[in-house]
Amino acid sequence: MARPSGTKTIATNRSARRDFEVLDTVEAGIVLQGSEVKSLRASHVQFADANVWVRDGEAFLLGVRIQPWDTATGVFAHDPDRQRKLLLHRVEIERLAHRQAVDGLVLVPLSLYFKDGRVKVEVALAKGRKNVDKRQHIAKRDADRDAQRELSRSMSGKGG
Repeated sequence: MARPSGTKTIATNRSARRDFEVLDTVEAGIVLQGSEVKSLRASHVQFADANVWVRDGEAFLLGVRIQPWDTATGVFAHDPDRQRKLLLHRVEIERLAHRQAVDGLVLVPLSLYFKDGRVKVEVALAKGRKNVDKRQHIAKRDADRDAQRELSRSMSGKGG
């Protein structure tokens, strides 16, 4: 059977872009068990407080809950809250760990998706936002949206 091509989003971490200012992103593979892949195909995943830790030169995804597959029981079932190893090049891991330690940044997963039949994680190197920054970001986004709406209204000849 041919492997599917293209990209299909499984889940996104919407709170990450609100709570953090994304500085850099990296695509990483993830080590999964068979029942986890089946659960991901059905989008049975939650990103509550997910983050990435670098320990002993390896990156791990924590806080992502993949619900057990309905028919997987006993030996074939997986722990839904286990830490999962991320597949990155050693140079990328060292660069991310260095920026995390020196600049005080955090690693957060932004999305899970299938790419050519394999599960990938988009990991962001980000800086935390304070509540004031969040409000300013929302106000700027709303102002840009209003300006775009007025521009499109004036271009269509329905000026108000």
